[in-house]
Amino acid sequence: MITDYEAFKIDLRLSKEDICKELFRQNRDHIRIKKEAVAVRNLAKLIDSTLRLANSKGFHAMSLRDLCADSGLSMGGLYAYIKNKGDLLNLIQSHGFMLTRRTLLSYTERVQDPREKLLTAIQAHLYLSELMRAWFYFSYMETKSLPEKERLDAIAIEREVEGIFRDIIDQGVAAGVFRDVNARLTASLTKAMLQDWYLKRGKYREQKVCVNQYAEVVRDVLEGYLLSEKIENGES
Repeated sequence: MITDYEAFKIDLRLSKEDICKELFRQNRDHIRIKKEAVAVRNLAKLIDSTLRLANSKGFHAMSLRDLCADSGLSMGGLYAYIKNKGDLLNLIQSHGFMLTRRTLLSYTERVQDPREKLLTAIQAHLYLSELMRAWFYFSYMETKSLPEKERLDAIAIEREVEGIFRDIIDQGVAAGVFRDVNARLTASLTKAMLQDWYLKRGKYREQKVCVNQYAEVVRDVLEGYLLSEKIENGES
């Protein structure tokens, strides 16, 4: 169970480092740096700089020289990791996809109660999108202009995330905790509520709503729709 956003941030620091290690190991044939610690550190810099620049001026307008200036790497140092912006895009997308999948599954896989599992999944997704808003925003906004393979990858990860919520809802229905609903449609609507947090952040900032409050409201909305009558009435 996730206690709050601050606790989640501490947990995820290690996960981000682990993801960069995985990226290095998966791309070892293409990355010319042999020392893992150095490569992982620089991969993290490249990812952070790319997202910062992409969300300020747009990925397609960003140049590799811009990336060098922001990350502190030389052009020669940059080419030790990527050959072009296509390679860079693959790194960025792979990083976000792996982290999203790992985070949701690691927090929910040991939770048995469907109501607690649903809340945990909501919190994990919202807290991750708060911590990595630049990547979530980048992924959503840039998907339509990505090359075909990367665009399909982005769509696939969104469907995979919806699938995690769908499975939780199906489990709740089977256990008699949730009423019999269209789990796929409900999962899609859940994902839309989660996306609204990072796509329309200013709206909630104006209302002085924090991510913990938003997670509670999303839970309440879903439970109001999902809970079976006997659970609402306190029956076992």
